[in-house]
Amino acid sequence: MPANAFDVLDARGLISAASDAAALRRALDRPLTFYVGFDPTATSLTAGHLVTLMMAHHLERAGHRPILIAGGGTGMIGDPSDRADTRALLTDHDVAANVAAIRGQLERFVDLSDGDALVLNNADWLTGLGYLEFLRDIGRHFSVNEMLATDTYRNRLEAGENLNFIELNYRLLQAYDFLHLYREYDCTLQIAGSDQWSNILAGVDLIRRVESTQAFGLVAPLLTTAEGAKMGKTAAGAVWLDADRTPPFDFYQYWINVADAVVPQALGMLTTLPMSEVAALRDLRGPDIRRAKQALAHNVTSTVHGREAADAARETARSLFADAAGDAEAVPTTVVTAAELEAGIPIVELLVRTGLTPSRGAARRLIAQGGAYVGEDRAEDPEASVHRSQVPDDGLLLRAGRKRYHRVAVGP
Repeated sequence: MPANAFDVLDARGLISAASDAAALRRALDRPLTFYVGFDPTATSLTAGHLVTLMMAHHLERAGHRPILIAGGGTGMIGDPSDRADTRALLTDHDVAANVAAIRGQLERFVDLSDGDALVLNNADWLTGLGYLEFLRDIGRHFSVNEMLATDTYRNRLEAGENLNFIELNYRLLQAYDFLHLYREYDCTLQIAGSDQWSNILAGVDLIRRVESTQAFGLVAPLLTTAEGAKMGKTAAGAVWLDADRTPPFDFYQYWINVADAVVPQALGMLTTLPMSEVAALRDLRGPDIRRAKQALAHNVTSTVHGREAADAARETARSLFADAAGDAEAVPTTVVTAAELEAGIPIVELLVRTGLTPSRGAARRLIAQGGAYVGEDRAEDPEASVHRSQVPDDGLLLRAGRKRYHRVAVGP
């Protein structure tokens, strides 16, 4: 067996909480079966799912057996976790199509070639449950008072939002998934992001009550932007793992343009780079941090889309800089004060100040035509402003059309 997987995940920043850390670490000294679930709310997973996918990747490399669940059953209910409103319900047809599409993405992170690792659809066992039997055998182990005290449900109620009976049942179904996988596959560990902590504990407790044995829950911290929002979204929408929805070049550029403060955490959590290399990249400061971003972007893109696509994205990015001004350092730069950026500078004003457009009117027309870009994002709102948190230490790249670039740098 390789190094203990608990230590591997911990070193990479992939552990936020464990239901019994000491016992779990001991359990991981021997091969065990673990699972992670993904509800098929779309035809693709997003960059926000990378954290748990990488947890599964590292656990498998350490000798443990992964089960990846495409939640065709729970997806018909909708997970209320971290939601301020009720999630829209999907049709059977939508769920089936989404599950089929997502399966291929899951296979990029675990090795399914020997048949040991599994990709399952929880609709296969949930849809056959008898309602009365489920209430009697499973529902009796859950306290409504305890459920309503957790953040998932309490926050909704305190905000005066509607909480329906279907959403209360989601926790029971997820806990039952864990129980089913324990019975059928000897699965004793569930992993997820920290927003699933209370749901996971419900499954751990259900196995203890019904089977009189110990199971474990392990969650990773959520990777967030400098503003505290979940990673994986841009002004144009989600960053998808499907190449047809987010092309590999755009995916690569998303990681090139993340805020500098995010890079050290993302290098550990999202890449397959050795930790010695991660440590060296984390020490980079100032303009040198761009090398860390390039390593992050190339490695994550290689994992999601393959080495060839990552190489092509990197070369395209380099050629764009070369077309713009021969090399990255020669891209024309305008310095704006930190105070201005803290207040926010309208994008139309920046386009004028950098000389990319001759007037505010021309800037608005450029945005309306879809030809203005802030970092990797197409500017779509002429009333939007650029703030300090959006500008990396080595500057923010603006683009007008295909080949006109300008860098905005932060001054005193």
